[in-house]
Amino acid sequence: MPLAFIIGTAGSGKSLFTAAFADWLKMSKQDVAVVNLDPGALKLPYQPDVDVRNYVDVGNLMEKYNLGPNGALIMAADLIADEIENLTRDIEEVHADIVLVDTPGQMELFAFRASGPYIVNELTKEPKALIYLFDAVFSINPLNYVSNMFLSAAVYNRFFTPQVHVLSKMDLIPKKDAQTIASWSANPMALESAIEQKLEGTKRLFSRNMMQAITKLGLKFLLMPVSSKTNEGMVNINTTLERILNYGEKYTT
Repeated sequence: MPLAFIIGTAGSGKSLFTAAFADWLKMSKQDVAVVNLDPGALKLPYQPDVDVRNYVDVGNLMEKYNLGPNGALIMAADLIADEIENLTRDIEEVHADIVLVDTPGQMELFAFRASGPYIVNELTKEPKALIYLFDAVFSINPLNYVSNMFLSAAVYNRFFTPQVHVLSKMDLIPKKDAQTIASWSANPMALESAIEQKLEGTKRLFSRNMMQAITKLGLKFLLMPVSSKTNEGMVNINTTLERILNYGEKYTT
């Protein structure tokens, strides 16, 4: 029962992707379970099979400890770690072929606190992968794209777990723009050319140097364009996940 954690910046489409990919897997005759790991979620586009809000709820923490939304979210992120045994039990009782884990909307609460890596490591002992979402609308600017590269590299540095990269919400931009962004991920020279053409001054210099530094680390960010609206790209994501989760292939693409 391997696990795939969906992660990305706020608004990158994590929950919608989770819902769409889960539906696509079901249509492909795969037994899939969905875990909501966001204790502050008010509304979800799917019905979770396992819900962290049964154990940790932001609204309850705000009322009990007289906290604001941010303080309650921070407390909740750490309290989830104390519920690992319960969450693991709930996941194992589902007996699914694959488990999709929708992480908190604010990525920093999951990726950049001590509890995040602990949760990934301890939430069952099954094979795991991360699916990092690049928001297509945000990434169309090379400055923003390089920023996303940096965040994705930072996430990998936190978890050291096989990581798949997805260009989400591709249906919201022209297809040629989605192809351009995908080409940046496959060809560093194409990205560097875009930086030189579209950025100026400090933005150009900083973006180029950051891109080159990440490239020198040997990290790759091969993006798979996907649409949660049309299901375009779901086949590629599923094939890649199967290679990682079922055959142990190391992936940082």
